[in-house]
Amino acid sequence: MSVSRAAYEPSASYPDALTKTALERGIDPEYWDIFGHRHEVSADVQKRILEALGVDASSHENLDLGRRERFRQEVARVLPVTIVAGSERVVPITLQASGSGSLCYEIDLEAGGQIAGSLDVSQLPLRRELSLDTEHWRVYELSLPAELPLGYHMFQVSLNGRVCGRAHLIVCPERAYLPERLQSGGRTAGLNITLYGLRSNRNWGCGDFTDLRALIDWAARELGVSFIGLNPLHALHNRFPYNTSPYLPQSIFYKNFIYIDVESVPEFSSSSMAQNLVRSPRIQEHLSCLRHSEFVEYEQVDALKRRLLKVLFRSFPRGTERAVAFEAYCEREGEMLDKFALYCALDEILHKQDRKRWTWRDWPEEYQTPDTAACRAFALRHRRTVEFYKYVQFVLEEQLAAAEKHAKDSGLTSGLYHDMALATDRYGCDLWAYRDYYVDRCRVGAPPDDFSPKGQDWAFPPPNAEAHKCDGFRLFRESIRKIVRHGGALRIDHVMRLFRLFWIPDGVEAAEGAYVRDRAADLMHILALESVRSENIVVGEDLGTVTDEIRDMLSRFGILSYRLFYFEKHRDGSFKGSAEYPRQALVASTTHDLPTVAGFWTFRDIEARRAAGLADEQGWRNQMNDRRGEKQRMLDKLHQEALLPSGYPRDAGQIPEVDGPLHNAIIGFLAQVPSMILLLNQEDLTKETEQQNLPGSTDQYPNWRRKMKLSLEELNGATTGDFTAMFRHQLARTGRKTAGTS
Repeated sequence: MSVSRAAYEPSASYPDALTKTALERGIDPEYWDIFGHRHEVSADVQKRILEALGVDASSHENLDLGRRERFRQEVARVLPVTIVAGSERVVPITLQASGSGSLCYEIDLEAGGQIAGSLDVSQLPLRRELSLDTEHWRVYELSLPAELPLGYHMFQVSLNGRVCGRAHLIVCPERAYLPERLQSGGRTAGLNITLYGLRSNRNWGCGDFTDLRALIDWAARELGVSFIGLNPLHALHNRFPYNTSPYLPQSIFYKNFIYIDVESVPEFSSSSMAQNLVRSPRIQEHLSCLRHSEFVEYEQVDALKRRLLKVLFRSFPRGTERAVAFEAYCEREGEMLDKFALYCALDEILHKQDRKRWTWRDWPEEYQTPDTAACRAFALRHRRTVEFYKYVQFVLEEQLAAAEKHAKDSGLTSGLYHDMALATDRYGCDLWAYRDYYVDRCRVGAPPDDFSPKGQDWAFPPPNAEAHKCDGFRLFRESIRKIVRHGGALRIDHVMRLFRLFWIPDGVEAAEGAYVRDRAADLMHILALESVRSENIVVGEDLGTVTDEIRDMLSRFGILSYRLFYFEKHRDGSFKGSAEYPRQALVASTTHDLPTVAGFWTFRDIEARRAAGLADEQGWRNQMNDRRGEKQRMLDKLHQEALLPSGYPRDAGQIPEVDGPLHNAIIGFLAQVPSMILLLNQEDLTKETEQQNLPGSTDQYPNWRRKMKLSLEELNGATTGDFTAMFRHQLARTGRKTAGTS
């Protein structure tokens, strides 16, 4: 193999220095939108992003000084701070050109134990030579031992008896987990629900884990699906309208306690106080109102469950087997749970002291970071409150684990399919606890597209890739691990985040942003490792501006693509045939942000945008005309595939709503595509017209609050036979695996 050579090259001018620095920091100089238009990133935007990253971009000299120092820091390290190794298990070792002698290495294994070895530097293959002025370095490759297991290890090297380098060593597989039934050509199906939206005669105004178990029983018996998909369960502040989106959580590491079934917590059966409270006429009346409310009342559900959980916590048994389990849980979670519980306690108590303190940015300065003397004193002073919030997460984990086990025991081979949000609320716990892992003065968004011609500004900060790498990608792997712990499949919202994100620096409009690249290969390897360890199928939501390079890498790592019926079209706007869908993919009817099938057909989403003030009269007319054309092309495709009766109308204008034959044809089309997984949304099973979220709206639309059309009791009634039989028939007709089969 030839030896490559590289040297630090100073820039010729300020524009040259700015361009070089931007490229070295992962800022793409241009991007192409979905219309095929090229956008060149301005020098001003490059400068603003660099400054947000801590680069002094004030002059040519300062830029070059920064580039030079960064080059030196990188080449002067014997080992990279973190090494992610896939099938090519080699470690780069950088030594001064004069370096020679005996090189020893020690690998402290994640599970305990050590692997060690030694050899002479002259035995190592030389791969690169680097130089800076009169200094020279050589980069060698050390092959790792074949017996080194997958996992998170620590790697140390010594030269001639002196320790000279230490690094995180992450050994990963090349592909994510896929069950044998899918690898061997099988296909499967699942039902996607919003857990908060489940209705029953026993819950407290929003769906909970006991409701989930009841739904699993019904789905296994009536539908024969292999998994149940859930909305993200991340912790929220539960305040309408700004703090109820499961895709903008206060923490991606912990969960929302409104999903706890309080009456199923073991302490409830032994707490007469809690039982008497729940049985009181006032509470019963309140529960009845919450159950029968049209929408989920987050604040009220939160307040009621928090109150009762505090009563249960006061009766939590000490010195018992259950107490030992709680202590073990807290020890396993460690510092991350400590910080989350401290944040929750601060949020509760400081808000009580001053009702204007809505976020941590409103708190006294001494509490605005977790590692201050004031926070430590607060944690001691309010240790019972802090411990209460740990208890809440312990109970959540218990009930979610039981629901996952119930799904598997009921024959749902993939159990629960979880969803991981892209964002974290800039006013939430994660930003408070892990500030250094986010970049200030920039927000994440999206470039212009069909739905947002001016681009999108999602208003949350981008990740600091350098900080994540220096910490061995700890937060990234924890974010995955904590979600897949009780499930068999994982959807990653906006999977392009692993490759690049669209950054919008403060002071510019969304369309003027730039893509900033991340360490995609490293992140994909770690995702594959966590997938294999937990035996979770991984689905990457790859909608929007997705390059061929991104889709190729997703495919190579065994990540399923995410394909929607509405978006799978040819360049002329015609819908693709069912046979044209990719095999390594999940196909779905719609998402939470898009119209249901019935809503699409009846223009409900367009009317909702108009009512919310998101479309003017001309915009509304244009969208209506476009939709009429889409409906006709959809109908044409269903007729071409012989999925509709021969006498069924061929003019979409003659079909005012989604009737039985049209509904069956659309579900049948999705079921027969070759893609591995079919995911049907609850609204499209029961032909509901209203979508869960209307992008761009806040209080103009009941986002994330809609309850399921039918209650669990009604689902178990005789009136559901038409759509359950239809779905079962389509799964059987197309050979998709059902619950209880392998």
